[in-house]
Amino acid sequence: MELTQEIVLLELLLIISIVAIAVRWIRLPYTIALVLAGLGIGVLQIVPRIELTPHLILVVFLPALLFEAAFHLDFGLLQENQRSIISLAIPGVVLSLSVVGAILAVVIGLPLEVALVFGALISATDPVSVLATFRDLGVPKRLSVIVEGESLFNDGTALVLFGILASVVIVGEFNAVEGIRDFLQVVLGGFALGGAAGYLLSLFTRRIDDYLIEFTLTAVLAYGTFLLGEYMHVSSVIAVVTAGIIVGNYGSRVGMSPTTKITVISFWEYGAFIANSLVFLLIGLQIDLPLLVQNIGPIVWAIVAVTVARAVTVYVISYLVNRIQRRVPLRWQHALFWGGLKGALSLAAVLGLPLDFPYRQTLLVMAFGVVLWTLVVQGITIKPLMARLGLTQHSTERLEYERQRGRLMATRAAWKELQAMQRDGILSPSVWRALEREYRRRGLELSQCVGDLLCEQEGLEQEELLDVWRRSMQTERSTLADLLRRGIINQEVYRDLVTEVNERLDRLAAVE
Repeated sequence: MELTQEIVLLELLLIISIVAIAVRWIRLPYTIALVLAGLGIGVLQIVPRIELTPHLILVVFLPALLFEAAFHLDFGLLQENQRSIISLAIPGVVLSLSVVGAILAVVIGLPLEVALVFGALISATDPVSVLATFRDLGVPKRLSVIVEGESLFNDGTALVLFGILASVVIVGEFNAVEGIRDFLQVVLGGFALGGAAGYLLSLFTRRIDDYLIEFTLTAVLAYGTFLLGEYMHVSSVIAVVTAGIIVGNYGSRVGMSPTTKITVISFWEYGAFIANSLVFLLIGLQIDLPLLVQNIGPIVWAIVAVTVARAVTVYVISYLVNRIQRRVPLRWQHALFWGGLKGALSLAAVLGLPLDFPYRQTLLVMAFGVVLWTLVVQGITIKPLMARLGLTQHSTERLEYERQRGRLMATRAAWKELQAMQRDGILSPSVWRALEREYRRRGLELSQCVGDLLCEQEGLEQEELLDVWRRSMQTERSTLADLLRRGIINQEVYRDLVTEVNERLDRLAAVE
């Protein structure tokens, strides 16, 4: 019987489940295991080869992945590290594609403009497996935010530059002024579209309290913003990311009940899990190993060029940013360098090139080769590298502290919700008295347990102090911005006071 699309999809979901179960017993990142599983399935021809089209990646999978990641991104940490993230995501991409293009033009003889196209499409990073490893190891949150923030925004930058450079190759001429204008228009237009859409949805959710409607509207926001960005010729990637950050940090706080938050988070976590799993499995299915072996020369040079470009970008940009902002430690720079994995976005870009595009086949095999190298080799070795750099924090004591602290924070959040329900007259007096006694008892027990753990482990108390100190200074800075916006302080006073807060943050970073 001929396999239908529905049966193939069910087979892929079954394979995803089997791999997810298997990685519990084998020390291999889940996404990398999926790529390897896809390679094996392709060789054994267990399921038909599925074409990984640009439309499938960009329109079906990408909006969900971008929105889910942006929704969880901490705006305070994002703002605190904005110079590092923006520098890596914009001038960093320009520097990276320039280095890649120059090396490939010299060593394998590609025309410079074609080599720059490859440099642009391969500059987008995909750190999904790296971030999963970071979470398992307890890598500092600030480092995770820099890695994730760079990835979210450099995707948009890389795609915009890729489109401009590909047009130059096709048309045969380049106007620098028009190119810069188009770049700014597309990027800034993406920020404006995403900001407006995210803010409007946040205002709308304040007026309704139905979790089914609200999480449906977030899906409409993610995919609608992406499609609207394509229609308006602005960066769809940046638009979705901006909308996700606003809804995650503002809309969820002012317009979503606890039930809605849980539903929305669960919905997007599942959507991102399925999208990521299918993307990485399909990458493995798409790779033609014999073709890669036949083109091993260009692939090796492409890997060398991308690695050199990543090193130049991370260390040069970090050196410059460290002179004007809170330091990015050298150990973190090593993690940023080796964690610059490539993924589906690069493949979508190269697959979307016209069939008659010059050297298309060469660019295709180089892109697949680089993606396979970074996902498998760099993805597998990132964990021992983190351990060697001393960036792992998850001891048995810390895990127990985080577990008890999480229980305490969840209990207190539930207690606040119960108090609100009691004030609104939703709870009967007898139910309120029973719940009040239970939550008070549980809160006191957990608070005592957390206090005991802090006393036993001096380092934990120091970490909590630094975290609270940092958050309080972030609150100071956001308050100053609000005072400036309301006209209570002028621009000069604002700059002086923010400089004071930034200096204290720098001193805090030195302690860390």
